[in-house]
Amino acid sequence: MTDAKVLVEKTLSSKEVFRGKLLHVFYDEAELPQGGMGTREWIKHPGACAVVPVFENGDIMLIKQFRYSMAQIFYEVPAGKIDPGESQDTTALRELEEEAGLQTEDFEYIGHFFPAVGYADEVIHVYAAWNLNIVEQKTDADEFVLRTRMPFEEAIQMVHSGEINDGKTVVCLLRAWHWLQQKKAK
Repeated sequence: MTDAKVLVEKTLSSKEVFRGKLLHVFYDEAELPQGGMGTREWIKHPGACAVVPVFENGDIMLIKQFRYSMAQIFYEVPAGKIDPGESQDTTALRELEEEAGLQTEDFEYIGHFFPAVGYADEVIHVYAAWNLNIVEQKTDADEFVLRTRMPFEEAIQMVHSGEINDGKTVVCLLRAWHWLQQKKAK
């Protein structure tokens, strides 16, 4: 198989088996590349935005949040789902203010990634933000987070030691670290 097109599977049928507030689960039948049929279970997600807030002195702001599914507290970048009709930029700035209690007019889109290609269509859009103003957090009623400010380099070391192990946060920090090094080099 040298031509990647021969890898494509064709959807034969799709059935929604669960519809939640955030996630929708589907059970599909697909025609396989070499013939025959297979089943695919996957999750439809509205997409999300994540922001790495970088202060003038090189610190960043992370949040600590308890994640029910893992029953533990994680360091995370401010992030959240894209609401219907909302632009990615608006989502990023909203989440920055809600979770981190930060506002800015200076931010840049630095890429995107797919956190769970084996079972979900989620895409996370990554931003870096600077020239930050500290404001009051505006978390949702069922959202409990603590802000944690630390040197960016320390956060990168925590990624490599495994102390920061949320996949979204790992990817975002590494992308933003690279972005910042490029920006400094100019």
